[in-house]
This record gives sequence, C-alpha cells and structure tokens, in this order.
Amino acid sequence: MVTVRRWWGHKGLQIGLLSLLVGSAWMLRQTQGALLLEIYQVITRPLQMLQPGPSSEERLRDVRLLELQTRIVDLESQNKKLQDLLGYVEKEPLASRPIPARVVGRSADNWWQQVTLNRGSNVGIQEGFIVKADGGLVGLVESVTPNTSRVLLISDLKSQVGVTISRTAAKGVLRGDASAEAVLEFYEKVPNVKVGDLISTSTYSQKFPAGLAVGRVKSLDLKKLPASVARVELFPPIRSLDWVGVYQKPTNQELENQTSANQELQKSN
Repeated sequence: MVTVRRWWGHKGLQIGLLSLLVGSAWMLRQTQGALLLEIYQVITRPLQMLQPGPSSEERLRDVRLLELQTRIVDLESQNKKLQDLLGYVEKEPLASRPIPARVVGRSADNWWQQVTLNRGSNVGIQEGFIVKADGGLVGLVESVTPNTSRVLLISDLKSQVGVTISRTAAKGVLRGDASAEAVLEFYEKVPNVKVGDLISTSTYSQKFPAGLAVGRVKSLDLKKLPASVARVELFPPIRSLDWVGVYQKPTNQELENQTSANQELQKSN
C-alpha cells in the first residue's frame, strides 16, 4: 500500500495532466472547436470591454471623410462626361454649335417619354429645338421656361421621325416603343434592307434635318401587313441620358430644300 501511494505521489500529477490533455483533444474534436472558441470569448470579453470604442468625434470624422470621397468620385465622373460632351460640341461647325445642357428631371412613370434639361429660354432655347447626344438624335424640345426645357424623346410612343436606310435609301417612319429600341415602318412593301443597316433622319422629316444618326436595324419582319417593319436599336443612350446638346430647329428654307431634294429624287426614279 505504501508503495502504491509513493508511486501515485510521483505519477499522479503526470497522469492527471495527460488525462486532461486527452479529454480536451476529444472534446475539441467532437465540438469542432466551438467549445474552445466559446471559452476564448468568455476569457477575452472583459478585456474587450475595457478597450475604448471610437469617440463621437472620430465617428463624425469618418462619416465626413466617406462623404467627401463620394463627392470626389461623383465630380470626377461628371467632369469626364462634360469633357466628352465638349469634345463632341467642338466637332460641330462654329456657327451651329449646340447649347450644352444636363438632364435634371426624369420620372419613373415616363422614363422613356420625356426628360427635363437645366437650360431654357434664358440661353436661347425655344420649342422645336433639336436635342442630340453622343450617338445621335435624342428628341425635340416641346416646351421651355426661362431655366428649363422639356424634351420629347424619340423613344416616346407619340414620337414619329422620318428616317432612311443609309445603304439603300429605303425610307419609313420611326416610332417610339417606350424602350431602348424603336419600330420602323417602311413605305415600301418589300424594302431593300437587311439586319445591321444604319438608319438616319431622312428628307421626308418635317421636324429634323436629314442625316442625323438614329440607330441600326436589329430585326426584320417583311411579312407584316400592311407594310414591312423592323426593330431598331437606338444609338443615343436614352436609358441613361446625362449631358446633351441642344441645336436650333431647321429653318423653313432648310426644310423646303429637303422637300425639293426629295421631290427631285422621286422624279429621277
């Protein structure tokens, strides 16, 4: 008995530590470390509570910094768009350079119908002025105030634009479809047209000068009655308009010249 007690006195501590180690390893395996994590959190929670959080002044400074960063990104984006517009404007002849304007109004229920610009009669804009963006024709100014203009978009269901197929001179009427596409109804039953053909305003147009880019043919239905139709992908970014150029409306003489040119073309054909 004395021998056993002596042996236990020498080995008991080692056996106890070994048992604790084996038991801990088994428990760690069974709980996938969850118990160990919980024990760690219990031990360190008082220490975390002693660490001071950010003061109200620090939080306010962080919020202001984020606000400034957001404003900087927005200003850089707007500066890039304005530079692109000015580069586009400078390509125009000096006598016919447009008035730059920005879209400042657009409601969800008429997104594809109209937009409001931040320039109006104070800078010379009038009803009937033409609105273009980098890509082509956007629409027509239908009303103005001293500081704003409302634009009827070519994607509006009420919009009608005389257009022509650039490759073959086949003509028709482009109608808005309340989307980034439009419907082209041809005058001819079987027009000379194919998918991918480019489209511009024609001499038949009564509101726009001829030759303004509009879009390209996306699909065709040559069996449609009473006339063939095409789906047209519009070039101008109607979905996300921001900066645009506003041009003077064609003079009566210019429209008369378009009509005369069209009549001469019909006679020659």
